[in-house]
Amino acid sequence: MDLDPVLIGRWQFGITTVYHFWMVPLTLGLGMLVAILQTMYHRTGNEMYLRSTKFFGKLFLINFIMGVATGLVQEFQFGMAWSEYSRFVGDVFGAPLALEALLAFFLESTFLGLWIFGWGRIPRAVHLGSLWCAVIGSWISAYFIIVANSWMQHPVGVEMVDGRPVMTDVWAVLTNNTAIAAYTHALCGALAVGGSFLLGISWYHLYRRRKDGIDTIGADGKVVVGSAPDVPGRDAIDHQVWIRSLRIGAVVGIVAFAGVAITGDIQSKLMFEQQPMKMASAEAACHDGTEFSVLTIGDPSSNDCDGVENVFEIPGLLSFLANGDFDTPVHGVTTLLPDYQEKYGTHLPEDERYGQHSGEKIDYQPIMIVTYWGFRLMIGFGMIAAGVSALALWLTRKGTVPASAWLMRAALLSITAPFIANSAGWIFTEMGRQPFVVAPNPARQDAVYMFTQAALSPQLTPAMLLFSLISLSLVYGVLMVVELRLLIVYIRGGVASAMPEVTKTNHTPRITNDEDDVLSFAY
Repeated sequence: MDLDPVLIGRWQFGITTVYHFWMVPLTLGLGMLVAILQTMYHRTGNEMYLRSTKFFGKLFLINFIMGVATGLVQEFQFGMAWSEYSRFVGDVFGAPLALEALLAFFLESTFLGLWIFGWGRIPRAVHLGSLWCAVIGSWISAYFIIVANSWMQHPVGVEMVDGRPVMTDVWAVLTNNTAIAAYTHALCGALAVGGSFLLGISWYHLYRRRKDGIDTIGADGKVVVGSAPDVPGRDAIDHQVWIRSLRIGAVVGIVAFAGVAITGDIQSKLMFEQQPMKMASAEAACHDGTEFSVLTIGDPSSNDCDGVENVFEIPGLLSFLANGDFDTPVHGVTTLLPDYQEKYGTHLPEDERYGQHSGEKIDYQPIMIVTYWGFRLMIGFGMIAAGVSALALWLTRKGTVPASAWLMRAALLSITAPFIANSAGWIFTEMGRQPFVVAPNPARQDAVYMFTQAALSPQLTPAMLLFSLISLSLVYGVLMVVELRLLIVYIRGGVASAMPEVTKTNHTPRITNDEDDVLSFAY
């Protein structure tokens, strides 16, 4: 078999990146919500918020550790599989990645350790501040990562020296409009994930209380909260933990979706300006026009879009997404292709850096099926998550969830909706940049861009890459099973799984200095 090392390398990076990215929005979104829950406990002294903090904090820690473990592979890949890319962007990437590691990650990990082992050992205000520092550190970390990625989408603040971009304006790199739009969009998406996580899990526990006969419905249709003295943690406070967490998650989910829509509109307008071919492919816009395609069928694999048919369109919407009006035509693929070929050439250079792709004709059109459906899956599953949140607020207005097993399963399944939306958006953003690993900035006169075929490490054979691809996929598959198993065990265990002190007393649990309790929470 004649295997393409570039293709295998891209599959490897894509699989490991998407897997790692599943942990990222949950860490960012759930961490913020846990910090808010503990803040409410600090302000009110209500034990309901303590239980919520410890339960969801336990799940946050499981996800955080897996995120750290899987994220380490990403950094090694830059030097091992994509060393030519690292040489090209190293002068620019060095600053944000160093700040991420030396400032944000150390802030995050140090204070998270204080929070984990500080229950009952340090003053409550200091303990709460430790969690906020850890969460803020994770958000800062995400910013520097997105700054680095956004420079690949829209190079700024550099000049070309001996064929390599050298950073001349760090402020321009850090305030790249692409980075700011992507960062706010990513944070809103992360909060949507955190909100759905709270909603789905809380719905499950409220349903179990209904099924076990602990909570019933009175004549007025409102919940009658009960308790099960023989089961640790299944008391009236337990009900408050889940109903309050569910409604907080639902509100956060709705607000986050509104933020996603607003920031996404800003980001899409920048993409139309900075990477027009990506957005033309996302809309299956083969020709100039103003119509937004709701459904397109056919074979979009050819450059002239033969066989592509827009079945259902909304007039003027594409123009609004791109320009903010309803009548300015947006350039399609057939118009953009000659522009790209004129600016960046029709064939890859005859150079050993390109390996077997040397002199190959350049295909400037991304895989339209991926960009088209990635864009729609992102929007569609985001709307599903917001819709479930709105429905949850309505159905729980009288204090509990319906006694319906299929509704409970749907609520649990809805946890995946914002994950899918985030992943689809990320895949669309990255694959839509092809054939560039560093996309050109249309506003620049110099040629700051890099083709993907030139980014791979030299001397790598397909066998080497195939071995690492299979090995990493297997390891990541095992880690996925481990994480899901841990999450399921602790979710089913409820509050008692994160608070062993609940099982020791029949009264409302409070923070103690019991070392076993703290170590149980940590491990």
